[in-house]
Amino acid sequence: MPRPHRLFILAYEGCQLLDVTGPAAVFGAANEVAGRQVYDLRIVSPDGGTVATNSGVEIQSRRFGGQPDTLLVAGGSRGLPAVTARADLRRWLQRATPRARRYGSVCTGAFVLAAAGLLDGRRVATHWASCHKLAQRYPALSVDADALYVADGKVWTSAGVTTGIDMALAIVEADLGAATANLIARHFVLYVRRPGYQSQFSPLLQAQTRAEAPFAELVEWMQSRLDGPLDVPTLARRAGLTERSFYRKFTEATGKTPAQFVERLRLEAARTLLAKDLPLKVIASRVGLGSSARLGAAFERGFGMAPSLFREMHRAA
Repeated sequence: MPRPHRLFILAYEGCQLLDVTGPAAVFGAANEVAGRQVYDLRIVSPDGGTVATNSGVEIQSRRFGGQPDTLLVAGGSRGLPAVTARADLRRWLQRATPRARRYGSVCTGAFVLAAAGLLDGRRVATHWASCHKLAQRYPALSVDADALYVADGKVWTSAGVTTGIDMALAIVEADLGAATANLIARHFVLYVRRPGYQSQFSPLLQAQTRAEAPFAELVEWMQSRLDGPLDVPTLARRAGLTERSFYRKFTEATGKTPAQFVERLRLEAARTLLAKDLPLKVIASRVGLGSSARLGAAFERGFGMAPSLFREMHRAA
């Protein structure tokens, strides 16, 4: 029987609780599904012992040390300055990561790795609210502000909080296969396993989180009818407004014109469908873009590449 895969999650005072427990629960479930200890899971910290997370819940840890096969660093705003300043921790990270099979972070844990110079030249993800700060502070790395998680070689990084679960499921899939990862996802009653390239901040969520936006219900209706007409007359009638009033209010509320917003909704749906290996003309029809040529043109505008190239890049990842 092969030895268990040593998997360390680095916690620290003030870290985000779910950044630790979310991935830990996935790897623990993988052991249960496999019927053996696939992952030797250890929570480590700068000093060992009890660590108080940002929610006040305390977790037990061992002091960092030894050689992990996989190392993940949790995020957390309050504790980041202190943990990134630890020279002894930085030296251990610099020794351990070159020999690890993979290493990475959840949420703002990317700042800890970046401070140790371990993300230079890599494409990485972090929480959407910290993307600009990470890119500004560490210009040697490339921040993908859209991705839920990114696997760049042996470096795996994820966006905020729950995306650590998505990334952990992808790691389990890489180690044990899609069937095991899907079984765990069903056990967790997840609505869907999200691919890494899905946007952190969907158009629907953007509409819902703007206090002045009265159009969340309309956007939900739009998402369920992407293959139908979504022009201004249709949307204005649905909203009970004149076309002129609808155009002005919708643009003010969402920050995009109706046409720009509809195209973004359709592109988000197309990105998800590309993972299913459907023909481009079928995807174009389902999302209301009509033809593969129109899909390609919209994809170039939105993502700077052809949909076929996007599919190949993420299939390889």
